[in-house]
Amino acid sequence: MKDQAARNRAGIVLTACILFNLSIGVLYAWSVLKSRLIAPIADGGYGWTSSQAGLPYSVAIIINAVAVLIGGRIQDKIGPRWVMTAGGTLVGLGLILSGFAGNSVAGVTLCFGALTGVGMGFGYGCATPPALKWFHPSKKGLVSGLIVGGFGLSAVLYALITNALLGGLGIEKTLICLGAGALVISVSIAQLIKNPSPGYIPATPAKIGQAASSAQSADATLSEMIGAKRFRLMFLMFLLAASVGLMVIGNMTKIAETQVGVSDATLLAAIVSFLAIINSLGRVAGGQISDKIGRINALFLALALQMLNMAAFAFYRNLPALFLGIILVGYCYGSLLSVMPVLCADQWGLKNFGLNYGVLFLAWGFAGVIAPIIADRIYDATGSFNATYIICAIMMGAMIFANYLLKKDIEKR
Repeated sequence: MKDQAARNRAGIVLTACILFNLSIGVLYAWSVLKSRLIAPIADGGYGWTSSQAGLPYSVAIIINAVAVLIGGRIQDKIGPRWVMTAGGTLVGLGLILSGFAGNSVAGVTLCFGALTGVGMGFGYGCATPPALKWFHPSKKGLVSGLIVGGFGLSAVLYALITNALLGGLGIEKTLICLGAGALVISVSIAQLIKNPSPGYIPATPAKIGQAASSAQSADATLSEMIGAKRFRLMFLMFLLAASVGLMVIGNMTKIAETQVGVSDATLLAAIVSFLAIINSLGRVAGGQISDKIGRINALFLALALQMLNMAAFAFYRNLPALFLGIILVGYCYGSLLSVMPVLCADQWGLKNFGLNYGVLFLAWGFAGVIAPIIADRIYDATGSFNATYIICAIMMGAMIFANYLLKKDIEKR
């Protein structure tokens, strides 16, 4: 009976973590908002430049990453529930205040970039650790993929809702409505999430994959992790590989408009939603594949596919080709986000996972400064993203070599 109750509780916590990330993941719907911000005032927009419209998104990424570290450290000490409650509250308030900020780059950047960014970081940083503790290590990749997949899938929900609301309410009221909904839903779900009791041991599956059988999860301190060569390699890989995915996700509607000639708002929202679905599926698939073939092999697959995709992206000039590119971007970026947390847990354990992964996740925050801003500057100067694609392909080639060095360093242990 106790085993069945524990399994039931584990399922509840996992489901709640997925739904919580789904409720706070407004970041990936920014592409829909960005198009409206750039639109002329006469058309209901703000008339911002691409760089101005990308600023709240980039700031949110940076703040989010720092907040993951802080929130992760707090949940290591007091558990996830109240940190996630605070996160959901800040996400909602940031969106609501962004609506009241109106046509102000500084105001929207402060409210969305800072407040919503902190809220997303607090929530996202606390969703994975408790769920991993409820399940056997052989399921870490799948559990991680499902949880971060919820955050990615939120773009489907938010893109469709945002597009519908923008048509009838305008930018300000849309942000207020999104914020109110996110606040109520996320705070309610957070009350279902907690760590297992001390001494809890999850059941061992009959079949254990390569990653779980070879993982060494000795609990390490932050200083021990930072001092390891493999941490520096993982940080670099996370930084550059994530920047590629963020560049495409943050500019998908603009890419579809300028490169393929899509102008219909409904179709643009559908493209963003399709990217979000593939991104989410990529997180689940990437995590599960890493349970089967190992984390390093799963990363190599994602890096190699992304390099080839970026090298060809400038030639995607029709919808079928663009959808192919979206599938590859979504899988590769999603796989990165599901494999990195479990690789961190494999190498340095779960006791200090919130803090340790929070530090590693700073790479994702810095990634928001690299490719997205470079892409905006290049687009403002040239009217296309072609030069950005070339830079991204070169970065992926370098990261394949870094992955090889990481494999060799882990094998020395």
